[in-house]
Amino acid sequence: MFLSILFCLSSFGSTGVQASADSLVVVRSVVVSGNHKTRERIILREMEVKSGDTVLTRQLTEKLAWDQRKISNTNLFVTVDVTAKSIDEQQIDVEVSVKERWYFFAIPTFFLADRNFNEWWYERGRDLRRTIYGARLYYKNVTGNNDRLRAIAEFGFLRRFDLAYSLPYVDKAQKTGLSVGVAYLTNKEIAYRSALDKLVYLKGEELLRERFTASASLTRRNRFYSFHRLDLRYSNTTIADTVARLNPDYLLDSKTRQRFLQLSYTYNYDRRDNVAYPLKGKWLTLSASRLGLLPTDDLQQTELTGSLTGYLPLGGRFYASHFISGKISWPERQPYANLRGLGYTNDFIRGYELYVIDGQQYGILKNTWRYQLLNIRKHLKWIPVRQFSTIPLAVYLTAFGDVGYVRNSMAVEYKSRLANQWQYGTGIGLDVVTFYNAVFQFNYALNRLGQTGFYFSYFYEL
Repeated sequence: MFLSILFCLSSFGSTGVQASADSLVVVRSVVVSGNHKTRERIILREMEVKSGDTVLTRQLTEKLAWDQRKISNTNLFVTVDVTAKSIDEQQIDVEVSVKERWYFFAIPTFFLADRNFNEWWYERGRDLRRTIYGARLYYKNVTGNNDRLRAIAEFGFLRRFDLAYSLPYVDKAQKTGLSVGVAYLTNKEIAYRSALDKLVYLKGEELLRERFTASASLTRRNRFYSFHRLDLRYSNTTIADTVARLNPDYLLDSKTRQRFLQLSYTYNYDRRDNVAYPLKGKWLTLSASRLGLLPTDDLQQTELTGSLTGYLPLGGRFYASHFISGKISWPERQPYANLRGLGYTNDFIRGYELYVIDGQQYGILKNTWRYQLLNIRKHLKWIPVRQFSTIPLAVYLTAFGDVGYVRNSMAVEYKSRLANQWQYGTGIGLDVVTFYNAVFQFNYALNRLGQTGFYFSYFYEL
């Protein structure tokens, strides 16, 4: 993130004659350096500008800028610099200099089991027993082809074992990818229902829920910014009799087991300048899922979701973003375990961090305005490991306004006060973006209920 692009385009011609804005130049070569492990073809795959291309001078700067962004968004490099070097009036060389990340992480884990930090801090009494600990192994760029291996062993509030591998390109054309994974999870404490738009937990000595999933995914990337994904998943969930007795709708009709196959298709159009904290571009996601492919499956449900985000530079240090997202699902009667509205993922109204709003359909609009207070990149020569010697830091002052609506035909049953009516939140905040795509957000928000609060969130991508 926050990577410089160096364009040496002002000295075309050995005599120092300026190139016309409409003149053509030939890309004599594209030279990549700094990729000690990453295969060169993985980098060149992200570039629209190729060796032998003829490009209008006035288009070259923007083309190389987007090529730099695409290379950066692979998350393989700490820094990326793209330079166009003049050879004569008709030819240039493009130089791509990268600094690779550290790719292997075997790290102990200790994090909160609740939906977010704020729920744990305000609602769960900051109980350290509501934590998950263990170890995670992330091995990125295993073979130099941007492939990823993940292994997880965690205990505490949740016991989880997870193994997954993904290879973005299995063909010579570098368009088709494949991912596989398995996971096994058990709980002795679960949220078995919601009441008044907050989760209600049950704790026991026996296992209250046991889940096993296996999945395989096929991906296709025909163009630079368009991604297609087809997922096939098998899910097997078992709950204790106590859970089914307290909430017969947890898996519907007091059932204690739910097994089904799921097929999902997802389309992504991703033209953001930075995947961790975008300031320019757009991001579209459309998804269709069928839960229950066989007549004998325990769940028969269909879901359609979509979201669109636009990131707009407003001039100077000012930026804005607008996010709209929605979901529809049927049938009306759904198991509580599969009834998800706002509050469980990134689809939430700021100011409602302590609430979940369950429902079969929802829509949300989030608006954010940013002012960049700081944007620097420091090279610390005293750190001997090159993958950790460059530290970026950016700070943004933010203002936001969100509005959303959740439709829930079971609102009375779950004593919801927030479903089936418009909700909104507004406030100000501070965003800090730093090392290895880590983003920390500090917000002060006001919601429709007249409640105010300070809320903290963070996310990162290794």
